[in-house]
Amino acid sequence: MRIALGVEYCGTAFRGWQSQAGGGTVQDALESALREIAGMSVGVMCAGRTDAGVHASHQVVHFETSVDRPLTAWVRGVNSNLPEGVAVRWAQVVDDEFHARFSARGRRYRYLLLNRPQRPGLWAGRVGWVHGVLELAAMQEACGRLLGEHDFSAFRAAGCQAKSPVKTLSRAEVRQCGNMFVFDFEASAFLHHMVRNLVGTLVYIGKGRQSSGWIDELLQVKDRTRAAPTFSPDGLYFRGPIYEPHWGLPDPDDDFLDGLLK
Repeated sequence: MRIALGVEYCGTAFRGWQSQAGGGTVQDALESALREIAGMSVGVMCAGRTDAGVHASHQVVHFETSVDRPLTAWVRGVNSNLPEGVAVRWAQVVDDEFHARFSARGRRYRYLLLNRPQRPGLWAGRVGWVHGVLELAAMQEACGRLLGEHDFSAFRAAGCQAKSPVKTLSRAEVRQCGNMFVFDFEASAFLHHMVRNLVGTLVYIGKGRQSSGWIDELLQVKDRTRAAPTFSPDGLYFRGPIYEPHWGLPDPDDDFLDGLLK
């Protein structure tokens, strides 16, 4: 039997998603909690790996099991064995052909950036922060230049293992909610650190250090060293994969980030 789970987590206390020697990752915590309910080892596959300090409002995973448990056990039972900061939101039996990663036709990320003179206290670890004044219109114009298919080598981490730097960005937007800037990105797939590198570059433009046309130059030169430094992971949220309707999975748009910032 193949089961999919929707999981949310605050990445502040974790060493990222992917299991590591010594533990301390979200995957380690989830597989340990699943083992308590299944009575045997359970390995999970996720829709998108996240780095240390990065959060997820709608991570999707799947796993195989031969044990018969009610779906509530995979939610409430697993949650009772998970550490603070990570929780299963839903569980659903899925077709054996479903794969959390390979069945996804897109992925969504959001970056929350606090813009005020004082560093965050209440939001510490959950938002990025910049104290200089940012120009929204300049960043919005720059976002428009990112849309479509491009070679994103200038926004790719040195250790990125993707086969190709060419990706199609179908959404790149920024809006302002009081002293919070909200960046939204959607693509079929992302390069390692791509979103954080995009945000860092957009912040440079928002500060007036570069014009919006800098985006065109960076896409053309394909040189990571020419773009802005990688931005903090604190404000980055994986908002979930996008699946075809026939899989019948919950829509990742129903997360708390929407209601909180609208």
